[in-house]
Amino acid sequence: MAPLSYSSSKPISSSYQALNYRLLLLLTLLPLTVAFFAFILQWQGGLIDPLLSSPDPFQFPGMDYPGSNSRPHRRSVSDCVDVLGQSRSPAFPYFKDWNFEFGSNLRPKICIVSSTAAGLEQILPWIFFHKVIGVSTFFLFVEGKAASPVVSRVLESIPGVEVIYRTKELEEQQAKSRIWNETWLAKFFYKPCNHELFVKQTLNMEMAIVISRDAGMDWIIHLDTDELIHPSSAREYSVRQLLADLPEDVDMVVFPNYESCVERDDIVEPFTEVSMFKKNFDHLPIEAYLGNYRRAIRGNPNYFLTYGNGKAAARVQDHLRPHGAHRWHNYMKAPKEIKLDEAAVLHYTYTKFSDLTSRRDRCGCKPTKEDVKKCFMLEFDRAAFIIASTATEEEMLRWYRHHVVWTNKALSLKLLKRGILTRIYTPMVDKSHNSRT
Repeated sequence: MAPLSYSSSKPISSSYQALNYRLLLLLTLLPLTVAFFAFILQWQGGLIDPLLSSPDPFQFPGMDYPGSNSRPHRRSVSDCVDVLGQSRSPAFPYFKDWNFEFGSNLRPKICIVSSTAAGLEQILPWIFFHKVIGVSTFFLFVEGKAASPVVSRVLESIPGVEVIYRTKELEEQQAKSRIWNETWLAKFFYKPCNHELFVKQTLNMEMAIVISRDAGMDWIIHLDTDELIHPSSAREYSVRQLLADLPEDVDMVVFPNYESCVERDDIVEPFTEVSMFKKNFDHLPIEAYLGNYRRAIRGNPNYFLTYGNGKAAARVQDHLRPHGAHRWHNYMKAPKEIKLDEAAVLHYTYTKFSDLTSRRDRCGCKPTKEDVKKCFMLEFDRAAFIIASTATEEEMLRWYRHHVVWTNKALSLKLLKRGILTRIYTPMVDKSHNSRT
């Protein structure tokens, strides 16, 4: 039996050896195979990526170079600049294939009307943000830089944007408006600077009502291009959802404004660099507002640097009319108005040091206390205009840091804890996105 036992163990030993060889071969090939597939997935040479062959996923619609009939190649780190050469990083994360359904039946249909002289570096991210949250149409009354060929050509190419130029025909048409018979607006007539702008905005809003009805809009909102709607109280972060959830008998919705609180004097892109805001008193307990008022104003004339009465959205309907740049009314009835408890308008005011001189350069007013009253409605605007017109660059910067920039971190923290200030990051871009452009 021993020889039989010995001879039978030989094939068993051979089978173990064969199995070991197969396992060793498998363990050798497995990491090589994984590495090969990883290489294939990361390799971009020679193969056509359908995402890269489509329009630039980080390119804002309408951003073709002027005079070119073809879309430029996908930008690399070295050439990631907009048409004005402003910034190497986009102001918002332009999502891949962000083709919004402008012709869809989504309701309600919302439009924004704005009077602007800004450049693309401000208007484009402003449009994009509001498209993301549900605004379908924009009526832009353009002047200055916004009306220049290089800017207006881009704006006109964006779906859902209608550009209205301040032509002689427009001025003649608005000169016949019934707005000029409104006694509540009469004190602003025939005055320069901000008063003139206020009247012009009202006239543009009146015209936008007619255009919005023809376009089948359900709601209309007047905003400046330094303001973003913050629909925080909606079931999802959407102004469309917010307005859709309202009772049908509501005619107007007021968004209390929050004012930006910059923490540096070198802000370049406010929408992506500013996260701290002062809350509107409508969203604060009266005890908190009064108890922290003096700390919150920091020596300035009022609680807010500029306006504090918010902005409103109005249901497009018969006899609708503007009631100044912040409200709407109706010629035939008192509209039913509600004020939102959480949603707001984020107002990015005086966020850049250059805002001091840009406001000065747009107004030919004399820098005296008496003359500035004819040009500006708000006390802070008057003081800012005078300092920008009479001080040196160093003096202006010192004034700006004292009155606008929140350099006292202990005070900021205290007011954040007490609810006067708040952090809002939603409009800000994920900085890691920049490395992909």
